[in-house]
Amino acid sequence: MTARPAPGAKAAIVCSVLDQGVAALTNILVLVVAARLSSAAGFSVFSMVYAVFSVLLGISVSYVGQALVLERGEDSAVRAACRSAAGFVAAASAVAGATMAAVLALVPGTTARALAVLGLVLPLVLTQDGLRYCFSTLRLPHLALVGDVLRLAVALPALALQPHGTGPARLVAVWGLSAVPALLAGIALLAPRLRGAPTDLRRFLRKGHLGRRFVVEYGVGNASSQLAVVGLGLFASPLAVGALRGTTTLFGPMNVLFNSATAFGPPLLGRVPGMRGQVRATAVLAGILAAVAAAWTGVLTALPDRFGRQLLGATWQAAEGLLAATGTQYAAIAAGTSALLTLRVLQPRATLPIQVVFSLASIAFMISGYALAGVPGAAWGLAVGSALKATVLWTRVTLLRRAPATAGQDPRPEPTPASA
Repeated sequence: MTARPAPGAKAAIVCSVLDQGVAALTNILVLVVAARLSSAAGFSVFSMVYAVFSVLLGISVSYVGQALVLERGEDSAVRAACRSAAGFVAAASAVAGATMAAVLALVPGTTARALAVLGLVLPLVLTQDGLRYCFSTLRLPHLALVGDVLRLAVALPALALQPHGTGPARLVAVWGLSAVPALLAGIALLAPRLRGAPTDLRRFLRKGHLGRRFVVEYGVGNASSQLAVVGLGLFASPLAVGALRGTTTLFGPMNVLFNSATAFGPPLLGRVPGMRGQVRATAVLAGILAAVAAAWTGVLTALPDRFGRQLLGATWQAAEGLLAATGTQYAAIAAGTSALLTLRVLQPRATLPIQVVFSLASIAFMISGYALAGVPGAAWGLAVGSALKATVLWTRVTLLRRAPATAGQDPRPEPTPASA
């Protein structure tokens, strides 16, 4: 079989953003459909199970996917890395899922039963998602988009056909099994391109594997966001927490763009020749994303109250006053995301300490801001934390650019990022 040529850079960027958008839309609509089918108690259980899945997915993406998209070198080595990554995700998720199902099958209760079902379908959903990163690494993001569109097209009707009052365990089973068509399509599209490539699952268990650092970054980032909510809850009213969360929800489209950049940007950036060209490209990306964040802030600020209340209900009144601060924060995140992408390609080991320090610093700025100026102060505190983080990231990029002799050397002792 002759593989179709990879799309051009512009088409690849569009496909990557659309793919991330489809994946995000699937997650949102799955929860919406489940909420309409379930009782309040049943949906709370489904939501918790879905949150557990989201954490496991984040770990899988960090440990395998984000390291895989940094893969570079000979075509044979890249193909081998992709085949190994797909095999590792399938094997690891099967072991984890089987263990989860076996243990929780012995625990009584609706929640334990739903989590046990999640364990049974875990290899299907994680492996299907893992194939997206194989396609991205092979510079075939349009094929990842095909798989995720199919996932969306099957999952929603399958859930919608369930009767009202369906229990969470059955909903989890239907949602998980609906990944089978997309998984089979992904395998069919990927197999001819990886035929003959060797498989080495142990590369992901070797000391120095970059995925370990990325998992820590993921853990710190998620832990800090949760701690921020908890910390605000200790000092503020529930309305304040709802206002911040509601405002962040309004910037969901920006999160899609940021996730696309960090998840699928490295293979695209690898097409740009030379370090200076790569830095220049991500600097332009930073400007574009920041401009989009500013424009989106303007759109939300100009939104009539009746539309705002339709989006956030009673929370809109409190959230509306935070749009300027949150918009500034997202503009800073745009700059930081672009710098992070640059470092992931040039010196991936440099990102962990910065992520840890400034994720924790954001909590301090948020709490300090609340102590000084209430909820708006907390929002501006988060903006300051994001701005300082972006400044430090770009400072590190600048230092790398000014030291080409050192920065130009591959900082990883192994030949590939996945086994570095």
